[in-house]
Amino acid sequence: MRDVQRENDDRCIPIDKVGVRNLSYPILLRDKAHEFQHTIARVNMYVNLPHNFRGTHMSRFVEILNEYRGEIAIQNIGKILHRMKEVFDAESAHVELFFPYFIEKQAPASNLKSLMGYNCGIIGRLKDKVKLYLWVEVPVNTVCPCSKEISEKGAHNQRTYIRVRVHFRGLLWIEDLIKMVEDCASTPVYALLKREDEKYVTEWAYEHPSFVEDVARNVAVKLNNDGRVLGYEIEVESLESIHNHNAYAYIKRGG
Repeated sequence: MRDVQRENDDRCIPIDKVGVRNLSYPILLRDKAHEFQHTIARVNMYVNLPHNFRGTHMSRFVEILNEYRGEIAIQNIGKILHRMKEVFDAESAHVELFFPYFIEKQAPASNLKSLMGYNCGIIGRLKDKVKLYLWVEVPVNTVCPCSKEISEKGAHNQRTYIRVRVHFRGLLWIEDLIKMVEDCASTPVYALLKREDEKYVTEWAYEHPSFVEDVARNVAVKLNNDGRVLGYEIEVESLESIHNHNAYAYIKRGG
């Protein structure tokens, strides 16, 4: 059968990334508290394409994923990337998995426990060597310091999202990264709160007002002090409650 993808292309333009995107796939992750957690990932897989090839064989990405079915974890991302380079005879390979991840969380006053969901991701890059990244999106609450300062009663507050991508070495649990980030805002967000918890959270947030700039810098300080972290990107976006815009801050350090 004619291999159309491997036909020569005379435009002489290499492609940096080619592959499959937004593939839903079940994965099994290591869970710090309960050993394993099943979830569904949105998977992106890419390799580079040399200038002389017209296309790539998209089905091979799924075949590689099937080879590692049940073994898709941070520890095996390097194996998957090396396999991609081998199968496609590529110079570089990329894999991205984004998934919901659940952590048992305790309310601050009632001590009731519930499952809190977070959007998380594992990202792998391979050219000369494997680079691993963790990505988390953490919902928090922020109270505006300016609003508190100028108001005789109360201060406006809002849901804020902290998105962090960390290039790391060694072992870095998703749970540890989320905890590190959550402590950098006015207060964390909880899945279950009773009245005594709402009182506690509201008063705590009021006593710890934070701009998006404060939150971004707080996260950066913690990451700078963690020896496992080689580089990071931090995004803080506040869904403003009294303004018709979102407030935003961004910090990038290292690779």
